[in-house]
Amino acid sequence: MEETRAEKTFNVGDRIRILRITQKRTLQELADNCGMSKSMISKIENNRTMPSVATLVKIAQSLGTTISNLMEQDGWAKAIVTTRAEAEDNLIRTEKGYSIFPYASEFHEKKMQPFLFVAKKGEVKSHQLSHDGEEFIFVIDGEMKMKVGDAEYTLRKGDSLYFNTIQKHGIVPISDVVTYLDIFV
Repeated sequence: MEETRAEKTFNVGDRIRILRITQKRTLQELADNCGMSKSMISKIENNRTMPSVATLVKIAQSLGTTISNLMEQDGWAKAIVTTRAEAEDNLIRTEKGYSIFPYASEFHEKKMQPFLFVAKKGEVKSHQLSHDGEEFIFVIDGEMKMKVGDAEYTLRKGDSLYFNTIQKHGIVPISDVVTYLDIFV
């Protein structure tokens, strides 16, 4: 039986568990290092929950890897094509209430990680996150507020924002649904 893209792409928890065990670290050690509960790390490792991207960044840093390495497939690819339908059909809902699709997960050791985000008004939990790196956001459809540090930006279809992610940041959908591309470096 042929694996579906979703089965190939979303074994993030397995990769985290393998890295943690290889490093001879306990669930509690990883949880403490990431500022999370042991039960949350266990849920992630057992693929019972898909963490937010900021949480994945913290876990990746704690394990000495990148978010891209947690998301990518084994092997190498020269180029990756993803259809719109493929991305939309394989969205994964996160603990923060928005859904994501990681583009090019098969591309080995990439320098950036592009994501498709879909956030619905009233479903996104209020949160402010910070992590190392930079982000570029491009709104595909809809409208949202993006808070970065003390500043708040209203972004509409076609607008973009680039910022240093060490600043606390978070989104609030203004339209019923906002779809945006978010590239992490």
